[in-house]
Amino acid sequence: MASAVASAPGATHMATKVELTISCQNLMDMDVFSKSDPLCALYISTGSHWYEFGRTEMILNCLNPKFARKFVIDYYFEMVQKLKFCVYDIDNNTYDLSDDDFLGELECTLGQIVSNRQMTRQLLLKDRRSAGRGTITICAEEITDTRMANFEVSARRLDKKFLWWSDPFLEFYKQTETGWQLAHRTEVVYNSMNPVWRPFRISLRALYGGDVEKLIKVDCYDHHVNGSHDLIGSFQASLAEMSAGTHLSPAEFECINSKKLKNKKYKNSGVICIKRCQVEKEYSFLDYVMGGCQINFTIAIDFTGSNGDPMSPQSLHYINPEGYNEYLQAIWAVGNVIQDYDSTKMFPVFGFGAQIPPSWQVFHEFPVNFNPANPFCAGIEGVVQAYQQCLPQVKLWGPTNFSPIINHVACFARQALQQNTASQYFVLLILTDGVITDMDQTRAAIVEASRLPMSIIIVGVGGADFSAMEFLDSDDKLLLSPTGEAAARDIVQFVPFRHFNGNSVALAQSVLAELPDQVSSFFNAYKLKPPNVSTVPEPS
Repeated sequence: MASAVASAPGATHMATKVELTISCQNLMDMDVFSKSDPLCALYISTGSHWYEFGRTEMILNCLNPKFARKFVIDYYFEMVQKLKFCVYDIDNNTYDLSDDDFLGELECTLGQIVSNRQMTRQLLLKDRRSAGRGTITICAEEITDTRMANFEVSARRLDKKFLWWSDPFLEFYKQTETGWQLAHRTEVVYNSMNPVWRPFRISLRALYGGDVEKLIKVDCYDHHVNGSHDLIGSFQASLAEMSAGTHLSPAEFECINSKKLKNKKYKNSGVICIKRCQVEKEYSFLDYVMGGCQINFTIAIDFTGSNGDPMSPQSLHYINPEGYNEYLQAIWAVGNVIQDYDSTKMFPVFGFGAQIPPSWQVFHEFPVNFNPANPFCAGIEGVVQAYQQCLPQVKLWGPTNFSPIINHVACFARQALQQNTASQYFVLLILTDGVITDMDQTRAAIVEASRLPMSIIIVGVGGADFSAMEFLDSDDKLLLSPTGEAAARDIVQFVPFRHFNGNSVALAQSVLAELPDQVSSFFNAYKLKPPNVSTVPEPS
């Protein structure tokens, strides 16, 4: 879920948080041998520019997608907040959407969506012609209840749909005035009639909207790559009925396929077992920050040879007589975003991939101020000064290894977690040109760090191929280590610096887009309250 606060610049009034759910109907089919693979990107206007706020997941081979990933936006009643929803057919693995087929867009205001609650509009092409029969539906809901339901679900004896097995997944739906609205979609468990899904969380708001008597619908499907998923069966139950189960005695619900009811011998298409459905109160990102949690930023700068000779104006590390280069621009811009969240304003800054005097050995985590005992720089001004003094003294070299600096920060995060409090969260900010050498070790390090109070923000400097960075920012599926171990959560956010053309507001939104949810979801998952919990109101 894209859960960052999309705030209006300069807004001082109280905002209402609004959650947007997106679905589309009758999209254009751009693929020859299959259906389109749609994704919806949300853009927000800052007046002169549109910046990307977030994206839904991509759904394979589907012309009528219901997206599970939602957008959470701050709504200011007194302001006109212009939004643009763009739908694309994803044809490759690149982050850039300009090389994907455009399926249509809708421009509107957040006020229009909120006033309608559910709004369906025609999708338009760039020339304002209709995008075939394609439409987009946006549902808005105010966020007032922060409680979450934590689920552990399995199934047994599901119908086999292909020879000897099925590839089942579940969809949970909320009952609304206009029909059933998708609340959550699990992952696919392949080759199993007795699947066990990974534990997951759904907000009560998304499940039943505060009405405890409302039924929740659960559909079980057999996954097909071509998008024509087969319904195995369904059931409906209230949250109270689902909450009755335990690991020793799960709440069990027969999975019924209505098309098979005519068969007198038909009993069911399997049984869904809910071992855990526990409602818990949640603290927000602001609850933790205002309650005493310290956000610790560490900055890592790429000093490898792929950045170019610093004596050349084409180098990203160009030693410019006028005092700036692209790395400096990124340090200033991103630094000014993050420093407001670090109360000490003291940043440890490391370089990697350079030969360091006097031995001229290659180091992958050297302090930019050359002081191992105290690698801290005072404010962003201190970071800039240390960088400018360091650059002429080192030789850009290689290889480009991310894992040492990730493991370095992870050590501190691990120590903080052992204190069993929500007093510290660590953020590693990596500025790089995108080339990476130790991909396997980096994947392993990120998977390990995903279980710690730690996030990684990668800022891509320059215009090189950032496909490796996009791979690490695993929004659609959890990153796997080389041994196949899955990350506990997505902790990497990739931001291509050049995309923002000096727009500091848009850059700030993108850099911090995923951090609030990463912080709050981690501490809530570990049941850790804000340190000064007496200063924070109890979640509703």
